Amino acid sequence: MCALSLGTPYVPPHRLLASVLDGDTTLAGIVVTELRVPRLVLALIAGACLGAAGLVLQEALRNPLAVPEMLGVSSGAALGVAAPLVLTLSLPAAVQPLLAIGGAALGGGLTLLAAGLGRSPSAVLLTGAAVAAALQAALLVLMVMADQLDLQLIYRYLLGSLSARTWDDVTGLWPWLLVAVPALVLCAPVLSVMRLGDEDAEALGVRAQRARLAALAIAVLLIAPVTAVCGPVAWVGFLAPHLARWFNPAAGAVRWLPWSAAWGAVVVGVADVPARLALAPVETPAGAWTALLGVPAGVALMRSGGRGRGRAARRRPAAPTDAREPLYGSRRTASGTADEFPRAGTCTEVRGSEPGRGGPSGAVPPASGTTGTEDAR
Repeated sequence: MCALSLGTPYVPPHRLLASVLDGDTTLAGIVVTELRVPRLVLALIAGACLGAAGLVLQEALRNPLAVPEMLGVSSGAALGVAAPLVLTLSLPAAVQPLLAIGGAALGGGLTLLAAGLGRSPSAVLLTGAAVAAALQAALLVLMVMADQLDLQLIYRYLLGSLSARTWDDVTGLWPWLLVAVPALVLCAPVLSVMRLGDEDAEALGVRAQRARLAALAIAVLLIAPVTAVCGPVAWVGFLAPHLARWFNPAAGAVRWLPWSAAWGAVVVGVADVPARLALAPVETPAGAWTALLGVPAGVALMRSGGRGRGRAARRRPAAPTDAREPLYGSRRTASGTADEFPRAGTCTEVRGSEPGRGGPSGAVPPASGTTGTEDAR
């Protein structure tokens, strides 16, 4: 409601619904339906994509710091979009998502190749930081080459801005989302297995390297189209997964994924309000506000995440036990009697409960002069 009502002109909340549904031809109606509603929808879609991509990267690499900004994905997408603008290449707007996807794939591919195709999650993260720094250096070179007008556009774009976005920008995202969302749904169960580690995932039939490559490809499909439209909105992929984990620490990747997308949409939608109104009539980039508020909030959530998981474990009820249930199970012998045997995982041994009878539950007492070791053998 704040995103749609506040601003110039101010639209009272009770007139919002009529302005949207009735196609109000007044200035307020045009501003709401043609500028504020598509901007809000784009903010929600962009935040959901970035939040989901952040969770995919963090779960695939088993590192809470694995975010698009640290793996070269966002920087590569921004480089793919900014380079034609500086080099004055006349390209249609429909090609920009392809350029962003190519740049994001280049950044992520360089990261995985330099880290040995993702054999070590920690190596992937450290190498990604180096690749991101190199791509940002290339962006700085392009900014030096740009003229004054292009420099302002690139600077605002690199900080992530939703200014002057229309319905055309929103509709351009749907073809990519139709591909990315089903792949994301299929990827979610594999992420739960990847959390166990590469060796355990291999034992369960999941090829860790291929799964990591697939996770990066899905993250590229989620991040690149959004970056092509509104630039790299920073640290949403870092904050949204931590919010999802903090509110439900006992869940897994399958349940965290929709909540991470929802929190990403909330973060970008809320950040765009002060970006538009704080320094009015001058608009500030939304990415500046997400970085300003997201990094300290994410660090605080990380520090409290361990305590939250500990509280959830303590609140988890213990498995129900039956006081009448013996410590030993039983098996039926040929004579029809029940011969007790220890259950798996128990190390209690009862000796002499039934003298003269063999078996684990009633071991024959050792003969005179024998030692415990010999009896064990």
